Amino acid sequence: MLAVFFLNGVLVASWFVRIPAVQEGLSLGEGALGVALLGSAVGAMAAMPAAGWLISRFGSRPVVLGAGLCLGASLLLPALAPGLPSLTLALVALGASNGALDVSMNAHGVVVEKGYGRQILSSFHAAFSLGGLAGSALGGLAAAWGAGVFSHFLAVSTLSALAFLPAFAAMLPAGADAGGGGGPAFRWPTRALLGLGVVSFCVLLGEGAMADWSAVYLEDTLGTGAGLAAAGYAAFSLAMTAGRLAGDRLNRRFGPVALVRSGGALAAAGLGISLAVAHPPAALAGFACAGLGFSIVFPVALSAAGHSGDMPPGSAIAAVSTAGYLGFLVGPPAIGFLAELLGLGGALYLVVALSATIALLSGAVGSAGKAR
Repeated sequence: MLAVFFLNGVLVASWFVRIPAVQEGLSLGEGALGVALLGSAVGAMAAMPAAGWLISRFGSRPVVLGAGLCLGASLLLPALAPGLPSLTLALVALGASNGALDVSMNAHGVVVEKGYGRQILSSFHAAFSLGGLAGSALGGLAAAWGAGVFSHFLAVSTLSALAFLPAFAAMLPAGADAGGGGGPAFRWPTRALLGLGVVSFCVLLGEGAMADWSAVYLEDTLGTGAGLAAAGYAAFSLAMTAGRLAGDRLNRRFGPVALVRSGGALAAAGLGISLAVAHPPAALAGFACAGLGFSIVFPVALSAAGHSGDMPPGSAIAAVSTAGYLGFLVGPPAIGFLAELLGLGGALYLVVALSATIALLSGAVGSAGKAR
């Protein structure tokens, strides 16, 4: 499972760090780019409930394989898009593949976690963040060396497809979490899970903002080159990786509520100060604070959902993920439209406000955890 999470991180980060190149190639303004990025959220929102149903019926293992291969193939589509409409459709396909992989690999991770009898999901998410770091570093090098977007994506897609096959072979059998019945394709979170959905909404909007807008902020607002612009998401990913590597141990020592509360506060304070300073080194530090603060929040929320007993793990994770991915649905266009009015630096204060909200609602992860 570590390999699957790592490869997912490599694939999505490869797209994130080349967003400025695609934006420039299609001559898109920030508002138009926000509309295009909305496509990935729409695709993810549509695919997540369906993935939960497929997991309940067939198990997470085959869903992971299908979604992983589709994600690698769909990475090529944005590089081939000739305009805004086709780019938006390409991102719908990319988002749908990523959303299905997100739900299925986390559902499989919860099954593995139950077998271990202790928290390990944060370690899987650390592998995702490490993949994001690797993907952003390679993407930054590709951008600095002037490599074409399509050539870059083709290499990443081909290598990831080859690597997914042995990772799939090492997974638990499909029967480990197949329910055999399926049930409804969509389940809204129960009252106990709704709080987890709100927390996930806030953190995923923040993570999406760092992914979609950090390179654009550094290159367009602060005037850095393309190579340094890619370092924004790299700083975010590196800090998130460090937080997630320690996350399971800290969770067992301090408890999920304290971790989520402190993480939200750190992200709000660090990113807020860096935006006020508005210089590249400060921006990198602020993105790192956001990565460290966000690092534990989503894994804790998904683990609490998967162990809650309110639904089958796949359906519970799909429900919380779908509620959380509403942040991706409203985040990209909201920040893009706000940037037209306030500038991108001002628009990113939305992430600061939602990070503070995470700290205020941290008790939700403890309430859901009581159902374990």
